[in-house]
Amino acid sequence: MAAPPRVYLARHGQTAYNLEGRFQGQLPVPLDETGRGQAQELAKRAAKHEFGALWCSPLLRARETADAVAKRIGLEPREDARLMETNAGDWTDRLFSEIQAQAPDEFDRFIDGDPMFAFPGGESFAQQGVRVAAAIYDIRRAEAPALVVCHGGVIRLALSLHLEHGATLADRVPNGALIPLDPREARRIEHGDDPVATTPG
Repeated sequence: MAAPPRVYLARHGQTAYNLEGRFQGQLPVPLDETGRGQAQELAKRAAKHEFGALWCSPLLRARETADAVAKRIGLEPREDARLMETNAGDWTDRLFSEIQAQAPDEFDRFIDGDPMFAFPGGESFAQQGVRVAAAIYDIRRAEAPALVVCHGGVIRLALSLHLEHGATLADRVPNGALIPLDPREARRIEHGDDPVATTPG
């Protein structure tokens, strides 16, 4: 029998920026009312697993989500800055629609997850990929199984390291979803109960 996944990923609950379609980057954006409910639902699902460790991005939306999970499963969240969302640079706090109208080619590269894409004045996906890979490497070698509460962009990068067919699945990961970081199981995200398109962050 195959060993269970050592790492599960979870996207934070919804924020007002997610709802508006606005780049939040590394801003300290809190969960909205819907997001707080999603965090509680995530906590219920997480309680069905016997997690040995709980990791999270230190950004407010991820930490609030991790705190909700922590109360349910009795583990203290371990913050790791390498799990933060991409630094969106000059696009931070701007609407997706505004950027799409002003810089359509660059916006398409962002949406497609082009590894050579870099936010103007911010971080590239390649740079973010290096830190995410290092974080996942360390987490996989610590207590298992581990739950990692992070962001859409981080999930896309983490999946791209483990799936042969690329890094598009994170576009279909809802806020608050729980995802095994395992090539045998991650494909089911595409056919899950709630395969809705969501915004990164």
